[in-house]
Amino acid sequence: MKLSNVEQESTSDGMLRGKRALVTGGTRGIGAGIVKRFVEEGATVVTSARNSVSDLPAGVRLITADLSTLDGVTRLAKEALAELGGIDILVNNAGGGIVPFLAGPVSIPDEEWVKTLQLNYLAAVRLDRAILPTMIEQGHGVIIEVSSNSARRPIPPLLHYTAAKAATVNYAKGLATAVASHGIRVNSVLPGLTRTSSSDEVASAIAEAAGVDFESGLAQLIEGEGIPIGGAGTPADVADLVAFLASDRASRIVGASYVIDGGALAEV
Repeated sequence: MKLSNVEQESTSDGMLRGKRALVTGGTRGIGAGIVKRFVEEGATVVTSARNSVSDLPAGVRLITADLSTLDGVTRLAKEALAELGGIDILVNNAGGGIVPFLAGPVSIPDEEWVKTLQLNYLAAVRLDRAILPTMIEQGHGVIIEVSSNSARRPIPPLLHYTAAKAATVNYAKGLATAVASHGIRVNSVLPGLTRTSSSDEVASAIAEAAGVDFESGLAQLIEGEGIPIGGAGTPADVADLVAFLASDRASRIVGASYVIDGGALAEV
């Protein structure tokens, strides 16, 4: 997939210049947006994906790895550390792989629960565990867990996914408390509906179940989100927030979770 799904222009002033970053799942969707923005801000970036691609931004190194497995995570950590000589910023963005079970949560088979938890939760836990010793040794680091606003609004057909994302937010808060004294900041980002190939797959499933065309299915998906500002977000929207949190400008932000969904999730 080309990076053209990152549509809006962003201004940059080099706020990540000199930083070494690992962004998982960085060849499509939100991950591609984050990689693009990090490069614009001057970071040296390594990213990961299950399969090789040829259209990454100049200078970005791709490591192919299946992060739903312990072996895949271990190999990614080893190769990324060797490539970068250390990691200042880790963005755990890899996730997805979800199938909406429109018959409800009782129809979600065990293998889907396991697969979804492995990729959307345990991949981040395992990669943090592999990278944190070097961050502790160097005395600084930033970890950003990309979750979802559905972590706070469980969706029955996607309960396996939303539960994994909720676990990620809880885990990030606890990890932040544990490692802050080592100069390491951990925060989480909770995007709402963002127009990517994954959201299009969900829209297609809705359209098929309703017997309508794709555009109608997408309209139903957007309407169901109840987004006050209207429409779906873009990967660039999320990337702007992640880049700020990764920068030294956010040096006092620790253990926070930021919802970016156009107002869909009512917070109190």
